[in-house]
Amino acid sequence: MPRYEPHPDRRPSLIAGASSGIGAATALALAELGHPVALGARRVELCEELAAKIRADGGAAYAHRLDVTDADSVDEFVTAAERELGPAEILVSGAGDIEFSLVQEMDPERFLHQVHVHLVGAQRLVHRVLPGMLERRRGDVVLIGSDCAPEPRPRTGAYSAAKAGLEAMAVQLRMELEGSGIRASVVRPGPTLTNMGMDSTPEVVGPLLEDWKVWGFARHPHMLRASDLAAAVVAVVSAPRGAHLVLVEVQPEAPLR
Repeated sequence: MPRYEPHPDRRPSLIAGASSGIGAATALALAELGHPVALGARRVELCEELAAKIRADGGAAYAHRLDVTDADSVDEFVTAAERELGPAEILVSGAGDIEFSLVQEMDPERFLHQVHVHLVGAQRLVHRVLPGMLERRRGDVVLIGSDCAPEPRPRTGAYSAAKAGLEAMAVQLRMELEGSGIRASVVRPGPTLTNMGMDSTPEVVGPLLEDWKVWGFARHPHMLRASDLAAAVVAVVSAPRGAHLVLVEVQPEAPLR
């Protein structure tokens, strides 16, 4: 007798932050495996475009507006997605952006908003989705962390602190969920080329890069693609039951010398 029933072939997947970047790439990757995907983000029109592409390619996809800083929005997204696709087997929490600033110069309300998006928003999703997973005694919760969590970078405002809190919450979840059949995992990106932080001005980015260089955070110019992180998420959720990829950190390979 196997220790665990295998994963179902069809695993409805809820993806927060699916309008672009890592979330959008993850939606495509999971859909290619045959899993129905629910795409959630504030820019729902981009989610709808991506969902239409997935359906045109033969997959199952559903788009719904999601603002992880709003508890009602989280509940509406999960309720609608599960009604459309079935009970969630996979949750990928990756919503968020980054605002660059010195800690002491960042407006406290902006600081708090970053924490709400990256940390509290993820907890809202977990709070809403986990009861069903616990009842079914299976499921994957994947939190998109950051290498800024173990090694904070200067001028990242609240982002590094929020991601450190997120990864601490993931460790806590893993302990609390032990024996439940639910796996809580972190996929930790290194420098990744997405739209995140791209609205920053040269006046902001210039000093930031100089500080990063001083502290050893800019060893080479290569960056990851969003699809590299999607591949890591796929590896985590595709691991056979009984195996748990707790933390997968992905870093860009340096240029060949």
